[in-house]
Amino acid sequence: MADKLGDWLGALSSLLWGHPVTLYGLLGVGLFLSLRLFFVQLRCFKLSWRVLWRGTGRGAGEISGFQALATMLSATVGTGNIAGVATALTLGGPGALFWMWVTAFLGMATKFAECTLAVRFRELRPNGEVAGGPMYTLVNGLGWRRMAFCFALFAMIASFGIGNMVQANSIADNTAYMFPSLHDKRWLPGLMMALLVAVVILGGVRRIAVVAAALAPAMALLYVGGALSILLTRSGEIPGLVSEVVRSAFSLEAAGGAVAGEALRWGVARGLFSNEAGLGSSPMAMAAARFRHPVQGGLVAMLGPFIDTLVICSMTGLVLLAGGVLERPPLDPDGAALTGAALTSHAFQLQLGPAGATLVQVSLCLFAFSTMLAWSYYGDRCADFLFGARAIRPYRLIFVALVFVGAMAPLRLVWDLADITNLLMAVPNLLAVLALSGLVWRLTRKYTAAPNAPGAREP
Repeated sequence: MADKLGDWLGALSSLLWGHPVTLYGLLGVGLFLSLRLFFVQLRCFKLSWRVLWRGTGRGAGEISGFQALATMLSATVGTGNIAGVATALTLGGPGALFWMWVTAFLGMATKFAECTLAVRFRELRPNGEVAGGPMYTLVNGLGWRRMAFCFALFAMIASFGIGNMVQANSIADNTAYMFPSLHDKRWLPGLMMALLVAVVILGGVRRIAVVAAALAPAMALLYVGGALSILLTRSGEIPGLVSEVVRSAFSLEAAGGAVAGEALRWGVARGLFSNEAGLGSSPMAMAAARFRHPVQGGLVAMLGPFIDTLVICSMTGLVLLAGGVLERPPLDPDGAALTGAALTSHAFQLQLGPAGATLVQVSLCLFAFSTMLAWSYYGDRCADFLFGARAIRPYRLIFVALVFVGAMAPLRLVWDLADITNLLMAVPNLLAVLALSGLVWRLTRKYTAAPNAPGAREP
């Protein structure tokens, strides 16, 4: 039964992500928004950092702008940065990294637009809670109630894939690589992770935000520091590696003779998985923050794809290429070639010794744990929108249970499910962003003209 389900999901994932309409559509939306907003990711890059560090002033919300960014990064800086990059380069060749860069650059404009709209159309409840995200943008901004229902449903299902089982599966996979005696006991790390997740998410968004604000900077610095220590010792090879990435992106062949376009396919798919630009997940975190103007939410959110993909994913990709593990992938105890997180661990171990594999294992656990926390919040916001507040606790209990299940599920099945649900939730969100792009431009023009003016407040 599992084999048939895996085959069916694999076929559907290949159909959706292998179709040119999907790939060019996702890149096209980012390009359109970049042009429509006059490349806001370049014009306002310094302003984004200034807004983040100087604060956003007094505004309605439950958490600070920094906590919102930390929560967003907790969701995006996950197994996609370790396992996802390895998967993309294994299946799409070095050129996949180039298309991840393109996806991230264009995704900065998409992230800016969707999060600006989320703050603009969020709802403030009498008890002080904030409800926001693409479903509220669709309802309050466009009156598209059916489309809002579809987004919330797809996002809730996606939280069990991208934000849950994929994370648990990658931890179990890498634990089996680190400790071969646990190869047939994948349930053990799954159980431990499920218990830890339960302790935090049952405390609500404030507890999630506090934990995320502590974890996100520390785990990013830990992993980037380890990757930099490798790349600095091989700095002379980096220009050649970057040249190979660019050349392979436009080569007629990729990944050992795979058909042309595999680099584009896997780079876009894993780039979107990593930074989540256009999925509609991050707006739910940004909508809960204390912003006095919608554009502040977009500016802070825009930093996400830069940190997540252009910095952290690039580090992983260059370490993999420098280690040469793509040409000579090692084998696991069953004789199969290592993939995903285990392949990244092997690359770090080759260049840093046992400490390298330990670094990846610790980083992966922190990344995956924080991702599950953030996505549990996204999912319960969707459950609240669909079924009311009474559905939040049952949702959280199901979420915890699936952490355990995900640790034992087949790797490819879990990734295919994540890819499918990612795309399904992206469609209604991107339609809303395109329909309201004119409003985003007007809000941006007014705010950037005088960001500190007393009138620069939430409409």
